[in-house]
Amino acid sequence: MNLKNTTLLALSSAFLMWLAWPPIPYTAPLLLLAMVPLLIAIKQISNGEKEKKGKRVFLTAGLTFLIWNTACIYWVYNAISAYNSAFVAFLISLIPYGLGALLMTFTFWLYYRLSRYTSKWIAYAGLISFWISMEYLHQTWDLAFPWMTLGNGFATSHQLVQWYEYTGVYGGSLWILISNILAFEAYQAFRSQMGYLKFRPLIPLTLVILLPIISSLTRYADYEEKVVPVNVVTVQPNIDPYEKLGGISPQEQMRTLSRLSDSVGQPNTEYFIWPETAIPNYSDEDRIRSNPDFTQLQDFLSKYKNGTLITGIESVKQYHSAKTISAKFDENSGVYYDNFNTAMQVENSANVQFYHKSKLVPGVEKMPFPNALAFLKPVFAQLGGTVSGWGWQENPAVMYAQSGIGVAPVICYESLWGDWIGKSVKEGAQFIAIITNDGWWGNTSGKDQHLLYAKLRAIETRRWVVRSANTGISGFIDQKGDLVKQSKWWTRTALKADLNLNSDLTFYVENGDLIAKLFSLSAVLLALIIPYRKWVKKAS
Repeated sequence: MNLKNTTLLALSSAFLMWLAWPPIPYTAPLLLLAMVPLLIAIKQISNGEKEKKGKRVFLTAGLTFLIWNTACIYWVYNAISAYNSAFVAFLISLIPYGLGALLMTFTFWLYYRLSRYTSKWIAYAGLISFWISMEYLHQTWDLAFPWMTLGNGFATSHQLVQWYEYTGVYGGSLWILISNILAFEAYQAFRSQMGYLKFRPLIPLTLVILLPIISSLTRYADYEEKVVPVNVVTVQPNIDPYEKLGGISPQEQMRTLSRLSDSVGQPNTEYFIWPETAIPNYSDEDRIRSNPDFTQLQDFLSKYKNGTLITGIESVKQYHSAKTISAKFDENSGVYYDNFNTAMQVENSANVQFYHKSKLVPGVEKMPFPNALAFLKPVFAQLGGTVSGWGWQENPAVMYAQSGIGVAPVICYESLWGDWIGKSVKEGAQFIAIITNDGWWGNTSGKDQHLLYAKLRAIETRRWVVRSANTGISGFIDQKGDLVKQSKWWTRTALKADLNLNSDLTFYVENGDLIAKLFSLSAVLLALIIPYRKWVKKAS
């Protein structure tokens, strides 16, 4: 086994996976083959004569995934450093860069360990199960960062994965893993078999690649939306996030938002969507109707008889008795309170609805495992961190207008959770409104990835997605995942479109992340084979 050779193979997989990842266009199908060099490297290590093979497998896979993760999400540090001191930013950045890569590496190490005790096909089943269960863990625990879920990679080629309406992104992860395994088997056969036998593994590989593509393209061509139009305006005020909280008054920001809305609004416009924290001053939810900002909002809406506004706002809720785990204590007033990153819906009525961002960025917006790590809050506060700065709510929501239309409010990072958004759709949401502020990341691929991932939410739910981003990219995505309209980055603008409502539920919305849950169960069972074969059976 040549160390230099396995290193080059690991680097090859990292390069191919980066090349296939959004926002690079037209390259997503490379994901179906990109892991083959890494599998070859692990096979070489396994067949080699040197000791500490497990360690070598771990380091080789770790090299691939650390480089791939860092190359794709290098921009994360911009957002983290905007909120925190340099030291805290470094610590928090270990979650997306290091932790994600570590979990992926552990998956391949477990696969190697399992392959020592079972047939190769059981080991392959283990690799698939371990990987998908790892992705599911990285979506559900307090250190969640599901940005690099394999199925997200087809966001640039959404025409090829229309079947996400049945499987969600985990169906894409499954497809990528099976294809890579079969491609690796084809490579092995080509090197070791004679005559026609060396080409026989190409048959299942070709079928696994082409059948999902053909079925998806057919669905894409045949899909027709029901015509249930509603006129919606999305606004991009393009306010520098570093000036937003002090350089420009909230009243001036609201005047800008109102002017942009009026520039494209029509008498029949039913929805205006403003971005995350569009109203930046903290507003007490219990006294919102007496807030001057709220009066200004209603003055704007009065021009639109059937108008409804969904806007980002930073809100406050006070507790005089029971409090939440995220609540902070105000010594002056003697009450506990929460700050929320909130979506607020306002109409031409007294009705006001709030939704609190629930999927918070670990370390930046929320202390991971807040019960167990509560003792660390003072430490992070002294270092300049903002951990545990936001409260949250436990369940997704639907905002209903007087007309009966239901909208799924989604704030920024939450747009990565297909199952979470699907719950809102299942409860009655007829389109999805994503409000975000991607300006913290700067003009990097982060903003493009975030936009493209929204296409997958449209396919999973067969709902239009309206995206309002403070500095861009804003736009409209139809039920097939096509980007119908989009703004330019770092421009002040507003867009309007007639989108179609939908009340039908997809299989994915009805059943959620079923694939991930099933493979998580099989991962536990297959992982137990390793200690059983190593100790229990050996002892008997």
